[in-house]
Amino acid sequence: MNRPLTEKPLYIKVHDADNVAIVVNNQGLPTGTRFEDGLQLTEHVPQGHKVALIDIPENGAILRYGEVIGTALRPIAQGSWIEESLVALPEAPPLNSLPLANNVPPALPPLEGYTFEGYRNADGSVGTRNLLGITTSVHCVAGVVDYVVQMIERDLLPRYPNVDGVVALNHLYGCGVAINAPAAVVPIRTIHNLALNPNFGGEVMIVSLGCEKLQPERLLTGTPDVQAISLDDRDIVRLQDERHVGFGAMVDEILQVAERHLKKLNQRQRETCPASALVIGTQCGGSDAFSGVTANPAVGFASDLLVRCGATVMFSEVTEVRDAIHLLTPRVVDESVGKRLLEEMAWYDDYLSQGQTDRSANPSPGNKKGGLANVVEKALGSIAKSGRSPIVEVLSPGQRPTQRGLIYAATPASDFVCGTQQMASGITLQVFTTGRGTPYGLAAIPVIKMATRNALAERWHDLMDINAGTIATGEESIEQVGWRLFELILEIASGRKQTWSDRWGIRNQLAVFNPAPVT
Repeated sequence: MNRPLTEKPLYIKVHDADNVAIVVNNQGLPTGTRFEDGLQLTEHVPQGHKVALIDIPENGAILRYGEVIGTALRPIAQGSWIEESLVALPEAPPLNSLPLANNVPPALPPLEGYTFEGYRNADGSVGTRNLLGITTSVHCVAGVVDYVVQMIERDLLPRYPNVDGVVALNHLYGCGVAINAPAAVVPIRTIHNLALNPNFGGEVMIVSLGCEKLQPERLLTGTPDVQAISLDDRDIVRLQDERHVGFGAMVDEILQVAERHLKKLNQRQRETCPASALVIGTQCGGSDAFSGVTANPAVGFASDLLVRCGATVMFSEVTEVRDAIHLLTPRVVDESVGKRLLEEMAWYDDYLSQGQTDRSANPSPGNKKGGLANVVEKALGSIAKSGRSPIVEVLSPGQRPTQRGLIYAATPASDFVCGTQQMASGITLQVFTTGRGTPYGLAAIPVIKMATRNALAERWHDLMDINAGTIATGEESIEQVGWRLFELILEIASGRKQTWSDRWGIRNQLAVFNPAPVT
């Protein structure tokens, strides 16, 4: 059932200093609409798009979230639609003069007594699922592994009822690449750490071709900043091994190795674990102008609840943090963490420069249609997912955390790449906010989808797990939706509820970030 978001004209102004607001009403509002405060629209303004609250002169600052999101390319009259082509992109905050750790938030009071039913691992981590992960050292073997996965699901899994599934950790890396290039550390570390995700229970097996550059031994050793994986040679299947006479022999060996690990995984049971054992990733995709005022702040509130429980929460997406970095550097727990944050921003600035592009390549056409004028406005809404906790650690792409609390894990903003990199960093559940809508999902990690507006939640009622649009219409507060999300996280982590993506079996391919040359 489609219902209007609100019966009366409504806009949202985020900060007292703002000279713009976004229209809440579904389908937008027509010319001549008058709001309760007397503001009258001089033209049609689509839902989620900005309306000028005052006259803004040419070159005048356009303020949202209390920050300058751009300047006016021509005079904009009060009541006008501030379409994205009218907004000039401001310079990014400089990285050499930002304050570090000068406004560290005080620790929020502990939140005790919250638990979930998880799978304990020998290394102290806890999974939300009990899965067999099959690591691949090169993309050449992906077709064979996919074939075997289907056989395992059909023929073996029914015999191991405590195992939730099997996941092929396929990727596009492994050969035809500059394996010794400095930036190759990123994909090698990522693939190494994907195998160690807590949802795989410490059971590692590798399928290799045999002639690739990323040999299994190198994959197991990883990079200088990871712990080497100790593996019996019986757990490495090399398809070019001379004893494999025909395709059937390859398949049989993979099945034999898989069954040995399935037997171990099947002995595991869910047990009560403290919420502090959770490692949660947060991400937004298909964002709109509501993201920063409904879903993302609710995620930020839930993030603070999790941190208060002692859990680990990651936020990411460099280009959707870069333009709000001046709001984050004061929140780092100390100067060393602040310097790491700036290093990641500078690295990505250089990465974009080498590709002869810049941050203006973000946002997407859909983001703009949803009311986001530029990456500055998008970033200010994106960082709301981080809540109010201090940032205790900064991770390079694919690194695993050494601290608990709020962590910045540097990744590209691409949904698929960010999800893959966060998975390598050890998340066991992800919260994904969207305003435009996306069916994105991960095979190994439950992904909770949160809608930013009622219209999306109603239209995609069997894809969105939770609706934050009620914040825009005043039906619920940020805190109320944040608590609902927190409770849903515990339910899904415990296996008591299932996300829509899991219910439908929606699985995006892994997309390992490779900034190194392809040869």
